[in-house]
Order: sequence, then structure tokens, then C-alpha cells
Amino acid sequence: MENMVMHRAQPPVLNLRGLRVLVTGHTGFKGAWLCEWLLQGGASVSGLALPPEGPLSLFDALRLEERLARHIICDIRNPGGVAQAVRETEPEVIFHLAAQALVRRSYQQPLMTWETNVSGTLNLLEAARGLGRPVTVIVVTTDKVYKNREWEFAYREEDELGGHDPYSASKAACELAVDSWRSSFGAADGVTVVTARAGNVIGGGDYSEDRIVPDCFRAWSKGRPVELRNPKSTRPWQHVLEPLSGYMALAAHVRDGSPVIKACNFGPGSDGDHSVETLVTMMAARQPGRAWTVTTAAQPHEARALSLSIDRAKHILGWSPRLTFEETVAWTDAGYTTGLGNLPDLVRQQIADFVNKEF
Repeated sequence: MENMVMHRAQPPVLNLRGLRVLVTGHTGFKGAWLCEWLLQGGASVSGLALPPEGPLSLFDALRLEERLARHIICDIRNPGGVAQAVRETEPEVIFHLAAQALVRRSYQQPLMTWETNVSGTLNLLEAARGLGRPVTVIVVTTDKVYKNREWEFAYREEDELGGHDPYSASKAACELAVDSWRSSFGAADGVTVVTARAGNVIGGGDYSEDRIVPDCFRAWSKGRPVELRNPKSTRPWQHVLEPLSGYMALAAHVRDGSPVIKACNFGPGSDGDHSVETLVTMMAARQPGRAWTVTTAAQPHEARALSLSIDRAKHILGWSPRLTFEETVAWTDAGYTTGLGNLPDLVRQQIADFVNKEF
């Protein structure tokens, strides 16, 4: 029935002025970009997360701690701490980005991954339920929630969920847990919860371990070739602003009283599916001295092919990608070559350029 909703020419716009928003995982890469965008729009933004990891942090570069209404350091696995944070911030909209999101780390810490991604999400939903008034919750999962059959077809929201590695399996389990919680408690307690499944997100300010773009720039900054694990693997690459615009459109769709969607994919469409080799070769060509090689070391399992159908986002939300693959690569490259001191200005300029870009 969801696909029977009439097509929108433009995605719904979330009115940010004065809106109380809680972002979990706000100290991370995507969370920091989202907080900046929400602040630019006039929202009252609070955040709940662990401290930023590593010596480099977009969160710190943007000086978000001093600009947020509340900056709360709390492990999402702590139900009491999460409940207190939600009571104190009284959000109207929650964007739940807090997660253990690294595939290779999930092999090293599987229990922590499951607890964070499943129990942590349920802690947040129970806290939202405790508010006793309407609240919209956008739970961000991943494109890897689908049972990967290594086929050429794009995965749709109705396809079977599953996962080989602990990360993808925990996110698929999160989807099931959210669906059960929604059916059991959500509507009765005024909590509208939707899951958002995004493709492989890239952009300036991501310094995470074992991610292809940060790995590239770490190696190239030292004059070394980057070692690729699976150069022929294809992924739905997209600039970080693409899914963030989808999350906000999804929240607006819920808040304007439109028929509720349970889950929605956000990706670049088939034109944005490229191999790791293609992505890295295009980035390497932007400056001399950038090279790559293929590692021969044994690697844990990773899917070879992955593609997302974005028909639901297009036809129900009126959402579609704004950047070409070439623009995505260029905007991402600029985020690493501008230098950390200039990154805040670049982030704000890219947000402005993205908002003004036609669909």
C-alpha cells in the first residue's frame, strides 16, 4: 500500500526553526554534518554520544560542543542515561545515528556491536516512549541489512533481511527489533519510528579506521600507496549530504501527517554504483603522487556487490540524489585537501551549495 501514495514533485521540507532535535551519535562523522545542517536551519539541537574518537574530529573542528543546546556524553547501551537525556532535551524529532558501524571492528567486538546496534536502539525507543507525547524517531541503519545474494539487482525495502558479518547482522536485527517495537508500542504511545537505510557514505571529516576514503588520504598524506582489500567490489557511493537530506525529508513526511513509511532506502541510484577501484582511481587522478595497490593479506568476508533501489524515496518522498558521482568525488576530495582548519567553512559552503542545487 505504501507505493500507492501519490508522487511528490519535491521532498517535504522539515521546518527547523525552533525545532527541538536530538541527534544520537552526534560526535561522529555523519552526526557532526547533520548537527551543522540543523543548526544552520535554526533548530535547537542536542546530542548524545560517546566522545569523539581519535585526534582528528569534525565535531571538534565545527566547535559543536559549545554551539549545541545540550552535549551529553553517554553510552547508548546505558538505558538510564539514555532515558535521562531524552527527558532533559524533550525532543520533537530524534535522529538515531549512534552505532558501532565498522565491519572489521564487529569481528573483533561482536557482542559490543550487537548490544550497541540492537539494545541501544531499543533503549532509545523506550526513552522516547517515556516522554508521553508525540515524537518522531528516524533510526538510521544501513544498506547492508539485506541478505546479500551477490546479485546484480538493487535491493528493495521488502527484500529479505540478513547479514554475514556481525555488523550487518546486528543492523538487520535492529530493523526487526524496531518493527516489533513499533507494532507493540509505537502508535499507542505517540512514537512514530521509521528506519532509513543509506548507501556507502563519503565526505570530508570522516577519519574512521578501515574505511576506504580515510584510508586513502592517510596513506597518500604519508606518500604511500593505499592498500585495497577488494578493488572489484561495487558499492552505492554517495556524499554524506545525500542521505542526511533523506533523513530530514523522512521526518518531515511523518510530521506533516502523511501515511507512515516503515523503512526507506537512500542511495545514488544505479548510476552511482561503482567499484572500489573506480572510486579510488578517480580520487587518485585528482593529484599527482597518489597510488594504490592490492593487499594480499587474508581478509574477513565482505560482500562483493551491493546496490539499493530508491524507488520508494523517489515516489513517496519526492527525494532523489542531487550530486553526480563526479561531484561526489570532487566534494569529498575537497574535504580532505582543504585542511582541518578550513574544513568548517567548506562544510558550511557545501551545505549551502547542496541546498541550492536542483533535484
